[in-house]
Amino acid sequence: MTVRDSGTERTPGAVRVRATGQVTEEDLGYVRGKVAAVLARQGLPGADGEVRITKAAAHHVEQPWSAAAELHVGRDLVVVHARGNGAHEVADRLQDRLRAQVERLAHRAEANRRSAAPPPWRGGPAGPGQEERPDAGR
Repeated sequence: MTVRDSGTERTPGAVRVRATGQVTEEDLGYVRGKVAAVLARQGLPGADGEVRITKAAAHHVEQPWSAAAELHVGRDLVVVHARGNGAHEVADRLQDRLRAQVERLAHRAEANRRSAAPPPWRGGPAGPGQEERPDAGR
């Protein structure tokens, strides 16, 4: 079993795609393209980490292809696994799962930024135990 390192992909940050087993350069390119498509999302912080794709040497394995991604997206760690019968199938599943995780991170960050209401002295609602006075603006 040999391990090939395809190098650093030109995505926002530094993401390496590694292969183990009988994985062709075409398959690696397909995986790189799928990962780059997810990480090219507008407004996404820089990402770095590693994606591994493996083809099992044993022929009796039900799903011989597997892929795993461990990426740091901003301050968060995203870990995704996928299995399948072919390299393209695994890459597509990996992309779907990775996109779902990244979208979850992006929406969580947006919700955190928008959840705070302005304080009462900036026109926000009155706090608990504080009633708005009709003459407060005079």
